[in-house]
Amino acid sequence: MELFNPNSNIDFLGGRKASIAISIALILLSIGLLATRGLNYALDFTGGVLVEATYEQSVEIDQVRGALDAGGFHNTQVQSLGGTRDVSIRLQPQADQKNADKVATDVLAALKAKRADATLKRHDFVGPQVGSELKSDGIVAAVFVMLGIMIYIGIRFEKRFAIAAIASEIHDTILTLGFFALTQMEFDLTVLASLLAVIGYSINDKVVVFDRVRELFRLTRKAEPYSILNKAINQTLSRTIMTSLLTALAMAALYFFGGPAVHGFALTMLVGIVIGTLSSIFFANPILYWLGVSKTDLMPVSKENPELARRP
Repeated sequence: MELFNPNSNIDFLGGRKASIAISIALILLSIGLLATRGLNYALDFTGGVLVEATYEQSVEIDQVRGALDAGGFHNTQVQSLGGTRDVSIRLQPQADQKNADKVATDVLAALKAKRADATLKRHDFVGPQVGSELKSDGIVAAVFVMLGIMIYIGIRFEKRFAIAAIASEIHDTILTLGFFALTQMEFDLTVLASLLAVIGYSINDKVVVFDRVRELFRLTRKAEPYSILNKAINQTLSRTIMTSLLTALAMAALYFFGGPAVHGFALTMLVGIVIGTLSSIFFANPILYWLGVSKTDLMPVSKENPELARRP
C-alpha cells in the first residue's frame, strides 16, 4: 500500500489551506460548545452525597448499579471498599445536609428491592471544595506540561518548531474537550488523567516528524521547505499509523473489557489518538511551513574567532 511505503510522495501540504480551515472551524466549534454547554463534571468535581452499604453475601458492582438505576438513581459512582460485600455510592450533590438523610434512605430502599441483605453503614454530604482544587490543579498541570514541551522543543530543534508543537497541542486539547462538551459524557478524574496522557502522546508524533524534518534539511543540499516537509510526513507516515493503530486497539480492548471504571480513560485516549494523528499530518507541518522554517534555521551557529578576523 502506498500509505505504508516510506518512498511515497503524497502531497499533504497541497491541502494545507483546507486542513487549517477545518481545524480552525473545529476549534471555534469546540470553544463554542465549551462556552455554551460546558463539561458534564462528574462527582469527583461537583461533590455530592456519599452512601456506604454492606451486604451479608458477596455482591457485584454491576448488580448494585442495576439496583440503583431501577430505583431512579442514575449517573452514580459505585466502588468496592476493598472487599466483596462493602460498596461506596456517590450521588449528585443535594441542596443541603438534610437531604442526605432522605437520599440515603431512598438508596437503601432501592438496594433492598433487589437484595434484602443490604444494610446502610453510613452516609455523608461531600462538598465540591476538593473538586474545585482538582479542576484548578488539572489546568495548572496541563499548562506546565505545554510549557515544558515548548521549552524542550525550542532547545532541541528551533523556536518555530516549538510554536508549531504548542499550537498543535492546544488544537488537540481543545478538540478533545469539545468532544466531551458535545456528547456530555461525564468528565471525571480518569478523563483528566487521560487528557494529560493525550498531550504527551500527541507530542510524541510531532517530535518524530520534526526530527525527520531536521535530518532531511541537513542531508539535502537544495532543501526546499515544501518538499522537505512533505517528504518527512511521507517517511514517518507508516510509523505514525502503526503506532496509532496498535495504541487504539489496546484502548478499544480496555474500553470493551475493562469495565465502566475505565471507560472514560479509554474513550479519551481513543479520541485523542485520532485527533493527534491527524494533527501531526494536517496541522503541525502546515503551521511549520507558514512560519517559514528553512535549512539555515537548523544549521549550527559558529562563533566568530577574533584572532581569525585580524588575519589578512
